[in-house]
Amino acid sequence: MPSKSIGIILIVVGVIMIAYTSFNYVTTERIVDIGPVKIDGEKKHQVQWSPIAGVVLLVGGVAFLFLSKKSST
Repeated sequence: MPSKSIGIILIVVGVIMIAYTSFNYVTTERIVDIGPVKIDGEKKHQVQWSPIAGVVLLVGGVAFLFLSKKSST
């Protein structure tokens, strides 16, 4: 994969990470399992990251783009 496309991907992921600093997902877990009685419950999980990680990816993507332009000329 050329460094130009890596740079574009890093920029896009960086912007998304800056805009959305977390996301939630739900899993189903078995709470009670006694013979024929089974009770399931939903448990919410939240994944968070610092917007600084998005800025680092954004800067890295821009650096990849500048390096690809210098190496191609």
